[in-house]
Amino acid sequence: MEWWGIFVSRFFINKQNGTKRNGISKWLLGLTLGSLLMLGAGFVNQPTVVQAKKVKTTRTTKQKSKRAVQNLKTYTQPFQNTTTTLSGNSVEANMYFIKMDYWRVKKVTINFNFQISQLANRATSDITLSLNGTKFYSFRPESKTGLQTKAVKVPLRLLQGENQLTVSGQILNRKNKTSYQLAQTPANWLTIYSGANANFEYQLQPPTTAIKSFYAHFSGTDTIAYQNSIITLPQAAANDELTAGMYALAGESRTITTESSQIPVTTFNQAVTKSAAYQVVLGRYAHLPAQFKRQVNRSKLHNRAVLKTYRKGQKHYLIVTALSGKLLQKASRFLANQELMQETTAATKYVTAQTRTFTSELQYDGSTQLTTKDDYLTGAKHQSSTYFVSLPVDRTNADGSQIRIHFRYAKNLNFKRSLVTVAVNGTPLGSKRLQAANADGDSLTVSLPKGKALGHSFTIRVAFDLETFDQSSSDNAQTPWAVVESTSKAYIKSKPVADLLFTNYPNLFLKNATFNQIAVVRPRTLTNDDFKTLTNIFNLVGSYAQSNTGQIKFYTQKPGANVLKNSNVIVFGTPAQNAFIRQLNPKLYFKYDQAFRGFVSNEKLSIEKQYGQNIGTAQLLRSPYNERSGLLVVTAAKSSDVYRASTQINFQRNIAQYKGDAIVVDHDNNHYDYRFKKHKTVDDGVSVKTAVQRNSKLVIYLGIAVLVIIIIALAGFLILRKSGLTEQGGKKHRE
Repeated sequence: MEWWGIFVSRFFINKQNGTKRNGISKWLLGLTLGSLLMLGAGFVNQPTVVQAKKVKTTRTTKQKSKRAVQNLKTYTQPFQNTTTTLSGNSVEANMYFIKMDYWRVKKVTINFNFQISQLANRATSDITLSLNGTKFYSFRPESKTGLQTKAVKVPLRLLQGENQLTVSGQILNRKNKTSYQLAQTPANWLTIYSGANANFEYQLQPPTTAIKSFYAHFSGTDTIAYQNSIITLPQAAANDELTAGMYALAGESRTITTESSQIPVTTFNQAVTKSAAYQVVLGRYAHLPAQFKRQVNRSKLHNRAVLKTYRKGQKHYLIVTALSGKLLQKASRFLANQELMQETTAATKYVTAQTRTFTSELQYDGSTQLTTKDDYLTGAKHQSSTYFVSLPVDRTNADGSQIRIHFRYAKNLNFKRSLVTVAVNGTPLGSKRLQAANADGDSLTVSLPKGKALGHSFTIRVAFDLETFDQSSSDNAQTPWAVVESTSKAYIKSKPVADLLFTNYPNLFLKNATFNQIAVVRPRTLTNDDFKTLTNIFNLVGSYAQSNTGQIKFYTQKPGANVLKNSNVIVFGTPAQNAFIRQLNPKLYFKYDQAFRGFVSNEKLSIEKQYGQNIGTAQLLRSPYNERSGLLVVTAAKSSDVYRASTQINFQRNIAQYKGDAIVVDHDNNHYDYRFKKHKTVDDGVSVKTAVQRNSKLVIYLGIAVLVIIIIALAGFLILRKSGLTEQGGKKHRE
């Protein structure tokens, strides 16, 4: 009998004599079977529970991943590069882009279009991308001669807040089917076209209650590009509220890095306020909507203004308010100071009349540092680096300006053929041969051409021709090198720009990089188009105003004689809205008809009646109240056409198209440029002392000439007197 038969015979076998089974045996049998069933059920059910947990976890992970993908945002940041052709065997170009601090970047892709020489050998030519000095991608051009497009993923570990992308290449021409030519020729070239960009995929880190956090999002390139940043004013904004709004707009304009984005100034009730996620709500306390009044304790506004963050749903607000217009303007100057806004960690900031709100200034000592750190150039043949020099918009270069370059270079160059060249705006100013004895420290000083105005901004290019002894074989790109040292400077003497043309606009409205006593005569009632016109005008003016000081003042009617005499005046609107435009009509280049319904023909343009009612103009005149001041009139018969004209003076890339003093824009988006002034220079009112200083040599020559004439006259008088002719003449007269 098997061992398990013992248990079976004891509990389960019925005896043949028909004896009845014991009750205890039945109970034990039921207990055993129940235990086995429960144990089996446990084994069966346990994997099912575990599997359910796994399914639930997987679903949760997928849902989170799906939400993350849905929350993923994209932004394409264009590089501010123009189409550039680089010549030489080894070529290099630099482009720049930024990453906002509140982005959790998941992916960055660089996109650019290029073309290389048709003679280039595709098997040996190559292009390499570097980010912030670290190379991360190389490729060979495709076997075609036309335009090529490349999209390159950037390693996130190389990404910084401010980024420099370097595109370098080795362009080698075919010599024959089996070899290539290392000697440099004009056919060694790489063209990088405009339109290159960096595409970001990122998650948005939401702002905190800190003012600095709101400001970072509000000023972000993506926020502005997607029109999620606006400045709102009361519907019937008073003049002091408009002034505060323009201070705030100008402060933002100077920090915007693109030439196609701006922050609109509008009113509380406009449709755009319903969609914008980040809003600066600016106005006197009495004019604020009720929901914003509730966020501010009025009793705490005695002799002070407040900046306070506020969130409602997905909307983020910065309330800027005060009981008086003067304190409101003080708070708006605080808002226009980037440094103060980036430093304010509190959710509420009070500003008094004594609060220091002015922006810090670097005193211009006549010199500009070309680079803050040593600039390394590597590779054989032609290597160059370009630097941008900017003066205040109201100044230009004067005679006597110099550029002084300090540099080092490798000692194993072919010094008979190696040299350095300095060029300004593409025009070479001077060259110098490199010498082995000066390799550890060399310099070159060149003078800017006399009498040649370069404007308020120009480029300086330092180019090295680093030649090696072996020209017949490939070389190590790191062996030849040169360094432009950080001590290199441009010593630029400057003088005021007195030209009253759009070429230099807005020079007269700025002085020392801040507002130059600007008086704005506005329509009595502002429409939505009028607010858009204001945004356009002060977007450009603000982009050049490096300081938040200076004065802007609004008027609803013709200002007093003293204001007009001491101000640069901006007038905008229609004749129906703005009575001052009707008074200025005889002074305008494009004048209205007697009914002020449209413009009439003049010596520059024949205007059909209906056409004259549907064009907008921007006219830059010499002020009839002060010949040393400017008068800008942006006007049309309809407010929509006034706005249309203002679209040509909102960005530098737009105003750069015009060289005259009058702009005409029609409904077909045709733009016309006219010049009416015969003398473009305003009377700069130079003093006698200044005139003498400017013409010192002429004054000396004139002084000598006058002295000689006096001496000759005196000598003649003495000779005549000695000879007695004067006395004889007198006696004869008496007889």
